[in-house]
Order: sequence, then C-alpha cells, then structure tokens
Amino acid sequence: MVNLRNKKVLVTGGAGFVGSNLVRTLVQKHGATVTVLDDLFTGDERNLAGVKYQFIHGSVENKSLVNDCVKGKDFVFHLASRNIIISNYDPCGDLNVNVIGSYNIFEACLEHNVKRVVYSSTSSVYGNPQILPVQEDDPKSFLNFYSASKYSAEVYAKTFYAVFNLPVTVLRYSNIYGDYQTPSNPYCGVIGKFMAAALAGEPLKVHGDGLQTRDYTYINDAVNATIAAAFHPKAIGEDYNIGTGVQTSVLEVAQAVIKLAGSRSVIQHVENRDIDNIRNRCICVAKAMEQFQYRPVFSIEEGLKATLQWAMQLTKTSTPPVLSNSLTA
Repeated sequence: MVNLRNKKVLVTGGAGFVGSNLVRTLVQKHGATVTVLDDLFTGDERNLAGVKYQFIHGSVENKSLVNDCVKGKDFVFHLASRNIIISNYDPCGDLNVNVIGSYNIFEACLEHNVKRVVYSSTSSVYGNPQILPVQEDDPKSFLNFYSASKYSAEVYAKTFYAVFNLPVTVLRYSNIYGDYQTPSNPYCGVIGKFMAAALAGEPLKVHGDGLQTRDYTYINDAVNATIAAAFHPKAIGEDYNIGTGVQTSVLEVAQAVIKLAGSRSVIQHVENRDIDNIRNRCICVAKAMEQFQYRPVFSIEEGLKATLQWAMQLTKTSTPPVLSNSLTA
C-alpha cells in the first residue's frame, strides 16, 4: 500500500524529464511534501509549473549540500545524473556526478536513516545482449562511459545495502519517453525529436538503417514503477528492469509518429553517432511484475498517442519547450 501523504521526499534531478513527472505524481496524486535538488544542467524548473515543491539549485557532487537536503527525509529518489551523450564527451564529469554524487546520496541516506532509497539506473548496462529479453542477472557490457558510471553507482548502492543494510532499490529504465520530453534541449531523446519534426513538417532523422530496436517505456509506467519500488519490502537490496518486454525498431517508431500526426514529413537516414552501438534491446520485466506487481499499461501505440496529444498542446502555448534527456536511439 503506497502512502506518501505528508511524507517528506527528496527527488534529485527532479527538474528533468523523468524527475519532473515523478515529482508531479508524488505531489498531486500522493500528497507528498517534495524537495527537488537539481543543478539544471539539462533540467528546467518550467517542467514543474503548477506543482507545489521546494527547489534547491545545486549538484549531488556537493557533499554538504546533499547532507542538508537528505536530512529529515522519509524517502529519497535519486535520479540526478549526466546523460549518455554528454558522458562520452566529459567522462570525468560523468564520474563525478554519476558515481561520486551517488555515493554522497547513499552515505547521507544512511546517516539520516532514510526509510527507502530508489536509485535510477539504465538498461544500457547490458550493452549488446546475446539473448533477448535480457534479465537482471545477465552479463553486463559497457559500451560508453554512461553505462559504466551508472553501473558503478549500482555497485555502491548494493554495497551500502550489504554492509550497512541501507534500504535501497535499483531500477534499470529502458528508453523512457512521454510528456515533458521536448527537442529544445540538445540531449533530447528520439521520440521527442520525431514528434517535433512531424508536427513541423520536417524530416525525421533516423541514425543508420533504423532497424535497431529498443524497449520504449511510457513515462507514466516508469513513474508508477518507481513509486511502487519504494514501498514493497521485497524490493530492498534488489535491482529491477523497468520496460515493457517488447522491442520496436526506430524506423517503426518514425513511421508511426508520421501516421499519428497526419504529417507529410519524410524519413531521412543519417550517419550513426558514437553512442549508436547497441543493435537490439528488449528487457524482461518478470521480476518486477512478480515482486512488486509492476504492470506496464501503455503499449508503444498508446504511449505515442498520449505523447502526441501533449506535444500538440505544447505547440499551442507561448511557453518555450523544455526538457531533460532520458532516451537515445
């Protein structure tokens, strides 16, 4: 039973794409008292317009600030990180935020006896898996600094649990998309870019042949899983895949977006980027379904329809679109 009413919650990275959706749900649906810690590297407070929360501008690298933010909190959702694109350009910055910053969070949570900690990791830790769908205990392969740093923080989380019994849970998200993911930020995910291009009648740029697949997860499903993981006793000390168990090619997504938008846009194939080194991704979510009743509700078709409705509303407003990255193709 999820009961967050009047509970004190810290969300790191709470002004970003996933974080802002999580904060909105925590406040408006569950009645939590939420503090957001965000350095606004990719996040934007406009993502939280209309939501009641406390904002602290700063980085998880700042140990004393982290300690102050964690003190007195019942739950901590640690989503702050450098994203996959910037990580390869600045591996040291990636290390400092994703690993050292995570250590600071775990240590502060231990010191202040936080009831539950949820750490958001990534399905990128599996690299190019040999067998699909990939399960939590399958081999890991690190094809970029982002996956290496995120898994390193996973190891620290698990060690804090093993040594100090920190009540932490690790979630490996897979290609999340949806509301508040827009292309104004250069680190935007592929679906946000496709939506904007289709609505503007511009070409949808597909890297490579477009046959690479991903397990696309609608934001509402990811948020609900994140909150559920903070309450189930079996989730403590565990890691979980959060996705749909269904793979869809980038080309199929592009075609679907054009059709749903009624757009005259065409698909334009462009060269691969340095991060386009994972051919296929599909993750097994059986563990989360069994242990804390996770159920992905949105199919890719339903998720795209919902995202398109939001994107169309966004184009009707004068507020500049804002984003934090979560998705790469």
